[in-house]
Parts: sequence; C-alpha cells; structure tokens
Amino acid sequence: MDKSALLKTAVEVRKGIVSSVHSAKAGHPGGSLSAADIFTYLYFEEMNIDPKDPKKADRDRFVLSKGHTAPGLYSALAHRGYFPVEDLLTLRHTGSYLQGHPDMKHIPGVDMSSGSLGQGLSCAAGMALAGKMKGMDYRVYALCGDGEIEEGQIWEAAMFAGFRKLDNLCVIVDNNNLQIDGAIDEVCSPYPIDKKFESFNFHVINIDGNDFDQIKAAFDEARATKGMPTAIIAHTVKGKGVSYMENSVGWHGKAPNDEEYAAAMEELGKAGEALCQK
Repeated sequence: MDKSALLKTAVEVRKGIVSSVHSAKAGHPGGSLSAADIFTYLYFEEMNIDPKDPKKADRDRFVLSKGHTAPGLYSALAHRGYFPVEDLLTLRHTGSYLQGHPDMKHIPGVDMSSGSLGQGLSCAAGMALAGKMKGMDYRVYALCGDGEIEEGQIWEAAMFAGFRKLDNLCVIVDNNNLQIDGAIDEVCSPYPIDKKFESFNFHVINIDGNDFDQIKAAFDEARATKGMPTAIIAHTVKGKGVSYMENSVGWHGKAPNDEEYAAAMEELGKAGEALCQK
C-alpha cells in the first residue's frame, strides 16, 4: 500500500474510532487516535497476517499492551476485513463481542487479551521466545503507552527480552506525553524513554509516530536489526486528527456527545476528501 492509500486508510480508522466510542458513550478516543497511524501501518503494510485465517501458525502477532485503546485496534481490524465495519457501533454494548478491552477468545484477529496495564509486553516477549524455540520466523509487535511504562512489569519484560536477544520482538511506545491524570513527566516521569530501553539491550529508534515515512523507515530498520529486540519510541499527538481533542488530557477516556461527534466526523470527512483530490 502506498503512502496515499495509507493516509486515506488512517482517516477511515479514525472515523471508526470516533464512531464506536460515540456509540458506546464510553471509551478511550485520545490514545486510540494518537496510535491510529501505527495501527494502520501494522495491519495494512507491516504484518504478515490473513483476515481469512486469523489463527494461521506463521502469522505475525500483535499485543495491545495499552488495552484501553481497543477502539483503535478494533477499527484497524474491521477495516482490514476481520469483521464487519458496522459492528464497530456495537462497542461496549451488552451482548457485543467488542468489549471495552481486547478479548482473544471472541474477537477475530486479537492475539492477546489485555487491559491490565503493564502486562502486555511480558506476553509479547513470551510469544517471541516461543517463536525462537519452535524455529518459526514470525515477528511479535507490542504497543505500549508512555504512561503504562511507569509499571514495573514493563521493565522486567524488557530485561528478559534484551537478555534473550529477542530480535523478533518490536516494542512501540505511543509517546503522546499524556496519561489519565495529566502529562507523564508530571505524574511519574519515565523519561528518558530511549535511554532506558537501551540500557536493557534494545535497539532504539525515535520517530514522529504520526508520519508514515518515518513509521516505515523504523519498521524496516527493526526488521533488519539482529541480535537484539527493537523499541520504537513514537512521538505522537494525543487525539490526532480531531482538532478539539488534540493534546487535551480530558479526551483520554471520554466519549464525544452528539454535537462533538458531528464536528469530529465533519473534520475527518474533509481530511479524507482532501486526500482524494491529491
């Protein structure tokens, strides 16, 4: 998929995020939107996956360690063909398989149930080690939040992955600098994030996580890196794509009302139209 197609797809993924959270009247739009370009690149370009065979043995694995941004993952999965896009509107509804956090037992394409912050990277490291032990060449990707990495278990997993030289593991940190209580450097600063991962024997790449050229270059570099896992520190904008949500901590875990929803969809619609005219 070329850059133009990726940009258009990312707009559709963002529309799915806003629509599903609005329909649910609950959820986490801010961090889903900041990572929308990462979700888009992973599912439409980077990963070896097949929506028609979600459990194929040699598929690449993805773990959403910051599980509360499930609306972003679900929108990417739906637009990739794992389940109908219209099902996004059932998010968090009674009886829906699209729960507030990823559920590997009921959602096609979800490789790990998550939601309890800090645990996903441990699961991803285990998947990566299993691949090595079985002689399989799949890769494992884990998306962590920058607030989430304040959890100690993240660093236990990083120590393990670096020590085991898991070069089939790629960690992405969505560094939008905001968590539920405010700026991460004011709550419990994890900075410098890159130096911390380097100290655990990771190859580290810093990028603008909302720029597809930089995203592509980073994943290409990660794939070419041997003998150590990679951490991509993706500097992003919380709420990216919806101007009134951007860099606003209040949109960490709040659904837009009808008026706000209409404004967001109009803005995203215009962004999509502008891309089609290029």
